[in-house]
Amino acid sequence: MGLRIGALIVDSRDPGRLARFWAEALDWVISQDEDPEWVVEPPAGSREDCVVADLLFIKVPEPKTIKNRLHLDLRPENQAAEVARLEALGATRVDVGQGDNRPWIVMADPEGNEFCVQDAHPPQLRTQWLSRYQAYQPATRQTPT
Repeated sequence: MGLRIGALIVDSRDPGRLARFWAEALDWVISQDEDPEWVVEPPAGSREDCVVADLLFIKVPEPKTIKNRLHLDLRPENQAAEVARLEALGATRVDVGQGDNRPWIVMADPEGNEFCVQDAHPPQLRTQWLSRYQAYQPATRQTPT
């Protein structure tokens, strides 16, 4: 059996606020909602369920102080519309030294954790990706005996 990443852990001063932001941003659900730990995960039965790591927000006393060493990349169909939607949810554009004329936009969630919003895949690559995504059938779990 292969190893699976169960969750990506994010330290947070206000885990509820970040959980709500990321649940809305990703169209996921909050499955645990009590301090000190909040969990955001893909909806049950979705293709991402049991495949994509959950996000676990843990309450810590200190604020974020430096650039993240790990971040999420989002790839919407319409980058400009997604950036506007994320800004309406409380994200901001940030400069982490990425320079000009990049195909991605660096943003930060309400506590300053950076993430990128990429351009859409080119049509040919998107067609290939979508075909694989739609054909995916999760492996049946074996119950230990």
